[in-house]
Amino acid sequence: MSKRMLVKQGRRWVIKIGSALLTDNGRGLDREAMAIWVEQIAALSKKGYEVVLVSSGAVAAGMTKLGWKSRPKAIHEQQAAAAVGQSSLIQVYEEEFHRFSKKTAQVLLDHDDLSNRQRYLNARSTLSTLIDMGVVPIINENDTVVTEEIRFGDNDTLAALVANLIEADVLCILTDQKGMYDCDPRKSALAEIVFEKSALSPDLDAMASSGGALGRGGMISKVRAARLAARSGASTVIVGGKIPDVMPRIASGELLGTLLYSDQQPIAARKQWLAGHLQSRGVVVCDDGAVTVLREQGKSLLPVGVVGVDGHFTRGEMVLCHDSKGNEVARGLVNYSSDDARKIMGQPTTKIEGLLGYKDFDELIHRDNLVLS
Repeated sequence: MSKRMLVKQGRRWVIKIGSALLTDNGRGLDREAMAIWVEQIAALSKKGYEVVLVSSGAVAAGMTKLGWKSRPKAIHEQQAAAAVGQSSLIQVYEEEFHRFSKKTAQVLLDHDDLSNRQRYLNARSTLSTLIDMGVVPIINENDTVVTEEIRFGDNDTLAALVANLIEADVLCILTDQKGMYDCDPRKSALAEIVFEKSALSPDLDAMASSGGALGRGGMISKVRAARLAARSGASTVIVGGKIPDVMPRIASGELLGTLLYSDQQPIAARKQWLAGHLQSRGVVVCDDGAVTVLREQGKSLLPVGVVGVDGHFTRGEMVLCHDSKGNEVARGLVNYSSDDARKIMGQPTTKIEGLLGYKDFDELIHRDNLVLS
């Protein structure tokens, strides 16, 4: 299968738009360009795609409103610019999406939100709910209050972490270049675009160049982002935002931009990430029948196969699955809290709603969120 088919078949996208595109090279927000991208996102949404937008531009937009010609070095001035610019940025998006009867939600995140387990779960739950409601989440770094993110963070990295968070199929990074080149096109007329490569290829490091004046990350940060996204199975497309109908054309499988693909199928990659990334919060003890189903049939873990629950955990946290002798059989993200798991363990799925007063899932752990030990 062509690697571009990975993009064509992907239905959940994270789209990141960089500062240089959004701010018309420093001359304020380019509303005309933003309207075009919003129209494309709305078109994808109409076709059944789920889109989360990660948008740069707050600091640069604030600089323009404040009359600053160059990005300030002082952290408090960067924070002030972000605070001034963020409201303008989100207002434009809200007005443009309204033309297509699409609701938007502003979500400000920093990397601590995605490393602290409880905040990670809250962010994941909120974004999943917004996506299910048909709302377009518009995410930016919380530059106004998080100094470390302004110093060291970039929205390429944030977009990749969001792709991990929501288990996106595609990370689409819109940039002011047509894609990634084998050398800097600003310095060499012989530079050629790289159409397709593994995100883990060591050749990419030598090809990547440094960033421009407005953005905090150049091609190096985009390569790093692609590698982060690949760990949960997402394919990354780095492509020129000014290319006509760029998003629908990418979605159709057209050979535009640079595709940096994961070396594993999405579910396998997500499971590998799951196995090593998250700290376990509890244990569910499985009967012999459930152990056989998990090991030999690759199925989900149902409450009826559970005979014990240890520890305290909430929905979405990592738990270990043990056999009756205490051996680890598998691990995965649980669909019910420890208190609710104790109420439904040993019971058929038909009784979950009666026991809890609700039923979100038949499975205690779905097979897509479970990896054998």
